[in-house]
Amino acid sequence: MSDCGTRAVSVIGFIGSVFSPWYRWSGRRNPQNHVCINVATYGAGGRFTMTDRGESALRQTASRFEVGPSMMRWEAGRLVIDIDEVSGPPLISRVRGRITLTPSAITHAELPLTPDGAHIWRPFAPCARIEVDIDRPGWQWQGEGYFDANFGTRALEEDFSYWTWGRYPTGKGATCFYDATRLDGSELAAGFRFGHDGQASAISLPPKTKLRRSLWAVSRETRADPGQGARQTLGMLDAPFYTRSAVETVLDGERTTGVHEALDLRRFRSPLLKPMLAVRVPRRRNWRWS
Repeated sequence: MSDCGTRAVSVIGFIGSVFSPWYRWSGRRNPQNHVCINVATYGAGGRFTMTDRGESALRQTASRFEVGPSMMRWEAGRLVIDIDEVSGPPLISRVRGRITLTPSAITHAELPLTPDGAHIWRPFAPCARIEVDIDRPGWQWQGEGYFDANFGTRALEEDFSYWTWGRYPTGKGATCFYDATRLDGSELAAGFRFGHDGQASAISLPPKTKLRRSLWAVSRETRADPGQGARQTLGMLDAPFYTRSAVETVLDGERTTGVHEALDLRRFRSPLLKPMLAVRVPRRRNWRWS
């Protein structure tokens, strides 16, 4: 998120693009054949890019992840992301530029999301700064950054019906919440405080508080101090099953604005959604390296 709070960017690298209808229709047999670097910019002139690419577009080393024309790489302790993508309808245009994330530290925290460890959340850098330089007017800025990963050996909808996640910057670092309802009815409720030095500690959870439903009426909730509410300050991604937004809440007496996500996997299971997603997520099977 930009320091002024009016712009934001999200970049997700996928091996096995979990929200791609093409991956689902393929039977999810070969995740390397459905790779993507998804780039979304939020605020004035924002764009959404998510191209499902075939195995020929994937190149990896220990420090580099390339998918066709875009890449992520570790360089001198920073995550450098070079993007060259085309946004989906209704605003089709090329999105080029560089995003640099500089962590204050790398954590060693890891959270299994299911008892058997089939899904794992790994918050690599909960505290970071970012520099954004995209070839559009007004898209050169600095702000709060964050870097994490989710790993899984089963489809999300096989194990979960709903989850919310939030990351909120604080004076001492950042606080993250992960709440989920599993298909078997059990609940995940986790909260962590991260220092700028990368140290992580579990915290006592403040109570849940409701947020207004998204434009697609996805249910949303986060956490706040007792008696305090939360509110959206910037709309980002709004899909029939998924929403991302900037949310203001109060934690330990400190008012803070962070990024919040809610995911309704009951809706995502609907086969009616897949053709809709295919419009926003084009498939490009072949790629040739120059």
